[in-house]
Amino acid sequence: MTTMVSKHALLFATSVATMGGFLFGYDTAVINGANELLKEYFNLDAAGLGIATASAVIGCIPGAAIAGTLSDRYGRKKVLYLTAILFGVSAILSALPFTLTQFLIARFIGGIGIGIASMVCPVYIAECSPADKRGRLGTLFQFGIVLGIFVTLFINLFIQNLGDLDWNIQFGWRWMLGAEVFPSLAFLGLIALSPESPRWLVMQGRIDQAKQILLRWSDDAFASKEILAIQETLEQKRGNFLELFQKRFRKPLIAALGLMIIQQFCGINAIIYYSTSIFSASGAGMADAFISTVIVGFVNMIFTIVAISFVDKAGRRPLLIIGLIGQFFALSTVAILFGNGSESSILLIAVLVFIASFAMSIGPIGWLFASEVFPSRYRGRAMSLASFTIWVSTYIVAQMFPILNEGIGASATFWIFAGVSLFGIFFVLKMVPETKGKTLEEIEKAW
Repeated sequence: MTTMVSKHALLFATSVATMGGFLFGYDTAVINGANELLKEYFNLDAAGLGIATASAVIGCIPGAAIAGTLSDRYGRKKVLYLTAILFGVSAILSALPFTLTQFLIARFIGGIGIGIASMVCPVYIAECSPADKRGRLGTLFQFGIVLGIFVTLFINLFIQNLGDLDWNIQFGWRWMLGAEVFPSLAFLGLIALSPESPRWLVMQGRIDQAKQILLRWSDDAFASKEILAIQETLEQKRGNFLELFQKRFRKPLIAALGLMIIQQFCGINAIIYYSTSIFSASGAGMADAFISTVIVGFVNMIFTIVAISFVDKAGRRPLLIIGLIGQFFALSTVAILFGNGSESSILLIAVLVFIASFAMSIGPIGWLFASEVFPSRYRGRAMSLASFTIWVSTYIVAQMFPILNEGIGASATFWIFAGVSLFGIFFVLKMVPETKGKTLEEIEKAW
């Protein structure tokens, strides 16, 4: 059993990766307050707004694709350094552009950082966490994301109130995007104090270094047992990345990638990216729309804490099913309200129910489950595949939402999102096993 000192050391290590989640959330959500201002500054139509909003997501796709190879070759910690640098560079460049092309390039660089972080941070936490705490520690990454989203929405609201509309169109969005440089610098400093993943060190044959890190978190018996378990699973797996597509890995691959696709096509980033626009379209003024968006971020954060509290007690499957049911009814309500022409206050309640349901279930558990189910030898590259899948899905949603919203209308669009949540319920029942309380090696053997 770990001592209090070792618990603190373990929490610090996972909290560093959680900071990567914070930057992920900040960079993802900062566009929410800026997109209507960018639309005016660059004179964008619906397709142009979609490109501006999704420009960071485009960078996420190659970022996720290369992250696994980089982290397997150079280690989780060095790649975390790279993400911090990319976030900082993107923040500075995003505050300076005078043309749309310059803006898209700056956001693309940040997107590469998000794509890499989305793969490396969950893997790092999973590989550092003991089985009985992995659920709570693993969901800290999602908490970092939603905390980043919430803080960003609050910063956007603060900056929006510094001047009138003309000032915001010319300068406000620059301050919103540029402020990310400060948490990026903090992230760099924290990484320097964090250890390397002990499982990655064992994969490299650096057993003594891995044991020294494990001894910070536990006693000698536990550290030795963990190293032997890791070595045993590594010895059982020979081959290359293509093994992931063989029959024996088909079920975990479908389960993990399926959850990632459902997580995005249920419409979460339509809310995260466009909630200000959604509330404005329902009749709220710009200031009220900003305030409603901050409330959305707060609910997202609170119910992620619910997931952290119960994921190792209730398990992954029950939370997923309850959350997806809540999402279905909430999104159906949003669709009906838009179809009937609703008041913004009623719409806000429905959106908050959706956010709460997402935050306590598939939001954090999608990342957690994917980081748990892949074989140790291929976990980095397999998580790259999962992250690649989620960012392609995210890009489709971010790019298509304003086009669908203008084309088929908000009501029909949200009916599509509701249908995805309904499908997700049956997918979890059929394809997703319970992983609560199992070590990564036990999960691997169970497949």
